[in-house]
Amino acid sequence: MTLKLPIYMDYHATTPVDPRVLEVMLPYFSQVFGNASSIDHIFGARAHEAVEKARGQVASTLNARPEEIIFTSGATESDNIALLGAAERLASKGDHIITCVTEHKAILDTAKHLEMMGKSVTYLPVDKYGMVDPADVEEAITDRTILISIMAANNEIGTIAPLKEIGKVAKEHGVLFHTDAAQAVGHTPIDVKEMGIDLLSLSGHKAYGPKGIGALYIKGANPKGKVSPVMFGGGHERGIRSGTYNVPGIVGLGKALEIAEKEMEAENARFREWTKLMFEAFQESIEGVILNGHPEKRLAHNLNVCFPGIESKALMHLLRHDIAVSAGSACTTMSVEPSHVLKAIGLSDREIYSAVRFGLGRQNNEEEIKHCINKVISSAKRLRKFNT
Repeated sequence: MTLKLPIYMDYHATTPVDPRVLEVMLPYFSQVFGNASSIDHIFGARAHEAVEKARGQVASTLNARPEEIIFTSGATESDNIALLGAAERLASKGDHIITCVTEHKAILDTAKHLEMMGKSVTYLPVDKYGMVDPADVEEAITDRTILISIMAANNEIGTIAPLKEIGKVAKEHGVLFHTDAAQAVGHTPIDVKEMGIDLLSLSGHKAYGPKGIGALYIKGANPKGKVSPVMFGGGHERGIRSGTYNVPGIVGLGKALEIAEKEMEAENARFREWTKLMFEAFQESIEGVILNGHPEKRLAHNLNVCFPGIESKALMHLLRHDIAVSAGSACTTMSVEPSHVLKAIGLSDREIYSAVRFGLGRQNNEEEIKHCINKVISSAKRLRKFNT
């Protein structure tokens, strides 16, 4: 096998569209091009059938019912609908929301907006692994609490939250439970029934589907009983999300999750082997390497490590022609502020600026992993020598 450079290892930021996904999408750009809401003729009816098939595929991945799936433009929109929509719909019941300090900015910025609107928000801490304690969730609940929002898997350090335990707490107190599962769906099993999830956000482009498409799961037959719409203009998606259907994107999302559900177990076994190999090699050759995130309860394709004494930006500069990696979330890479996730788990600024996130994916192979190990080690040693 001939090694092709550069190697992509930033699969948490986005994933390439799987060729099998692209294949099923293509006819819906120019052949089956009808508006899925125009079901009085064959062009619209065929598009509508494709949308409903994809709805079933997404639902199957979550162990949900098709009518509980609302299509959106992505997890960011879904997060906004979940938080803003619940705050408006349930305003007569309460005005308090519980979330976590390590959430994605789509949650944190929406929560800040709600505070500006007069709502109350509790930001729970995490332990050194980035794990939320369900006991802390329960303690934070008041008689004004209407929603708990805890992400399923962290986009920077890969820690997987105890969703089932949190869902149980939420149910016992009659509070809605939302999870941003953009990094989890398609990569780790999610069962909304078993986990007690009422609302769930997901994106297509994190699981080898297209960009610009996502979904919001809303439990039950009456979605308007849980959230109010935040966008108006036609009453699509049971009145929750108006707008012309992105049929190619929806078809691609459905197919991507269908593939992921079938191949997840085998992929994760491969990723665990590779991340273990990488971390052990780094530990052996580079003094003081630290693993960020939970050592076991983590996404199989995530490896976030600190290389003490080496600035991550300098390391990435040396790697740039060979390996594409990240120093943190794709949504905050333009920020000069240290990662709020790494800060929350107790790292110093110096440690945070030495952190690198490796996100492995479907297109990687063992030869690329070995090249990555050798290139990172040689580059780190070069920087250490320069610094000395």
